[in-house]
Amino acid sequence: MSSFLYSLNASTIRTTPLLDKIRITAEAGYGGIELWFDEVEAFISEGGDLKSISQAIQDTGLAIPTMIMLRDWWSATPEEYAQVFDRCLERIKLAARLGAEYVIACPHREKPDYDLGAQRYRELLEAGITAGAKPAVEFLGFVEDVTTIEDALQIVEKSEHPQATLVLDPFHVFRGGGSMETIAKLKPEQIAISHFNDAVDSIPRETQMDPDRVLPGDGHLDLSHYCQLLKQIDYQSWLSLELFREDLWQQDPLEVAKLGLERMQSLAENA
Repeated sequence: MSSFLYSLNASTIRTTPLLDKIRITAEAGYGGIELWFDEVEAFISEGGDLKSISQAIQDTGLAIPTMIMLRDWWSATPEEYAQVFDRCLERIKLAARLGAEYVIACPHREKPDYDLGAQRYRELLEAGITAGAKPAVEFLGFVEDVTTIEDALQIVEKSEHPQATLVLDPFHVFRGGGSMETIAKLKPEQIAISHFNDAVDSIPRETQMDPDRVLPGDGHLDLSHYCQLLKQIDYQSWLSLELFREDLWQQDPLEVAKLGLERMQSLAENA
């Protein structure tokens, strides 16, 4: 029996039309797909409808572990916050209508106030629980301050909410200069999802950005140990392949999806 569930982040085959992404994800053998709000909203604005997306999800049997992302909730000024909160809540409700369990809340991109972030995150989370899709805190290795697991965990813990969660990502752990070992300090219920990818050592860590991520096994990260740490804390939920590579976007998306799943399963199940 598999230790994990496997998902494809839609960014990995970004240039593929939305409904084709859903079909290909299922055909490749994944159990879930992470969708981006920007893409869903564009699909609707161009004449599509939410019912078509819902039907495609139902037809394939895929889950939607998360939708991405909620912006500006932490960085908004007091004058902006009510409008930003309403916009986030609209997206949360959209995610709930599609059946997503979580929505990813991206971090402040400059030096943040952690107390304010925790307060606002709790407000978003309580609204999300009511609406049907729960926000999860993301850290990003290339922002100014919220770059490590420990940073995201501050918000989770300071929120003092029993359903507070964060998003893991081995690329961001590396890029932010953090340590995988912090995973051992987490409770499995504190993790909404773990993205999965690799990083090269041929580019300075401090300059790497999203397009520099590589397929699992093509970089230098110890992903076997990463998975061992997840197993150690009894995390048995989603690993989701998240890449942003133009060279992959130019290839057959089904072949890319299949290769990514094979790489993830090989590393994770043998860890």
